[in-house]
Amino acid sequence: MLVENDFEIKKLTSFKIGGKVAKMIFPETVDEFVQALEEYPQAFVAGNLSNTLVSSDGFNGAVISTSKLTEIKIDGTRVLAGAGVRGPKLSQTVAEAGLSGLEFMIGFPGSVGGEVYMNAGANGQCIADVFKSAKIYCSEKGLITLTDLRFGYRTSICQRENYIVLEAEFELVPHEGVKEKMDENLAFRKSHQPSLALPNCGSVFKNPEGNSAGRLLDECGVKGLEVGGVKVWENHANFIVNHNDGTSQDVINLMREMQKRVKEKFDIELIPEIRFLGEKL
Repeated sequence: MLVENDFEIKKLTSFKIGGKVAKMIFPETVDEFVQALEEYPQAFVAGNLSNTLVSSDGFNGAVISTSKLTEIKIDGTRVLAGAGVRGPKLSQTVAEAGLSGLEFMIGFPGSVGGEVYMNAGANGQCIADVFKSAKIYCSEKGLITLTDLRFGYRTSICQRENYIVLEAEFELVPHEGVKEKMDENLAFRKSHQPSLALPNCGSVFKNPEGNSAGRLLDECGVKGLEVGGVKVWENHANFIVNHNDGTSQDVINLMREMQKRVKEKFDIELIPEIRFLGEKL
């Protein structure tokens, strides 16, 4: 499998932020992935790095990437996808087969492993609605298959048990209007979220129960707020964009200010939706 030392991870992250990673590993099969995890049990497992903030000081450890686990199999209404398959690619592939249930992925920059891990969703659809089973790596049992991941809002058992998703199977339904639904979702996303031409990490904070993080932040007047080379996007208060070669510390400082304002005004603690990698974060 491909292994690179002192890897410049910045080019892989959707935030375009991050220093050197001591060892970057790219398995091409599930067996290679298991081999890498057994060799580096403390490694950080990364997907498409679309919701991960990597320290500008780098990471003095191993990172195992799912990005080369990209196989897609369609058997009737059942779809099997590797953890590294990008959301838009899978959405388009199943749509061409006339299958509905994954239209929401069309505008997602992430990959299948991360989307199952966090029960991603949008526009009235989510992973839990179509999930059938997943091939999981767990340090105690090795490779296992689970049909119940105890999904909740932006969460699954994978987060609580440190399970790593390597493949996922979905049960979809035939539908003739899939393309139209995808186009609607993509148009909605373009009008409500920044494109990756403006480097960003997706939604910064989870929605508090019964509330909207974006609305709370908007009422705190954070739109356009800048710290260093990053700022809150002017069109939606729950997105931070890297508009001028920002650093990880710029992002952290801006997030803290956003949290502080919401806490002071509403007495609500905003919880980050993005993950962090690096000792100094």
